Amino acid sequence: MTSHDHSSGHAHDHTAGANARQLSIALALTGTFLIVEVIGGLVSNSLALLSDAAHMFTDAAALAIALLAIKIGQRPADEKRTFGYRRFEILAAAFNAVLLFVVAGYVLYEGIKRILDPEPVGSIGMLIVAAAGLVINLISMRILSSGKDRSLNVKGAYLEVWADMLGSLGVLVAAVVITVTDWRWVDPIVAIAIGLWVLPRTWILLRDTTHILLEGAPRGVALSDVRAAILATPGVASLHDLHVWVSGADQASCTVHVVLAEGADADAVRQAVGDMLEERFDLHHTTVQTELEPCGDAGGLHV
Repeated sequence: MTSHDHSSGHAHDHTAGANARQLSIALALTGTFLIVEVIGGLVSNSLALLSDAAHMFTDAAALAIALLAIKIGQRPADEKRTFGYRRFEILAAAFNAVLLFVVAGYVLYEGIKRILDPEPVGSIGMLIVAAAGLVINLISMRILSSGKDRSLNVKGAYLEVWADMLGSLGVLVAAVVITVTDWRWVDPIVAIAIGLWVLPRTWILLRDTTHILLEGAPRGVALSDVRAAILATPGVASLHDLHVWVSGADQASCTVHVVLAEGADADAVRQAVGDMLEERFDLHHTTVQTELEPCGDAGGLHV
């Protein structure tokens, strides 16, 4: 049996460190402005502003959880958790998605109530706070943008800040409209629009994290193609127990039992299969077990 692992632990540590720094800066900015936005929403009596503050609170919570997840995820494997703690980042991303669903539902509920019974809104204060919030969110997005494609955890935090940026923009527009026309119903309409805008993107994040937690295959990798490619490798007579799964946002793994053709060299076949899986399917962590005849596990349907 041979295990191929071409991933670099040093590279992962460097990436995690960069992500942690980005999240720390974004958390400081978001947490500071959250206090300002809550005070501004209460003073101006703006539901749109308070709903944006509620969403910014989830931003702050998401950033804090994401930061904690990276710190825990860097812990090495131990006797109890032999795969390490990297999936804590995926759990954090899933939690952020659930939290966003709850906040969006609350905003929709309060928005409908305000449409039925509009309340006076202090549009000038609403305008000032929303403009400041827009700037803060744009800065945070810029900070997190480089890490969002490397980590689902950072991507979850980025999406929350991105949605809050749109919320700040919506509140800004609503404040201008209310100032000019005194249409109070614009405030809850914007609040509802923010909630509806967030939901589809939250669903995508929850779908991706759930796929990883259920050890689904990497997107874009067909198991039938992997099977055919292994069978086409010289020296392979048959295979069984083929498993391909995503173990993290940036790591996919594969294990397979390969039955050798007559006269085939086991070491050469293992090396060939491992190299092929890495080159064609970007599977860097593979374990190939070679056998002269199918083992007892081959009777079950695993593919």
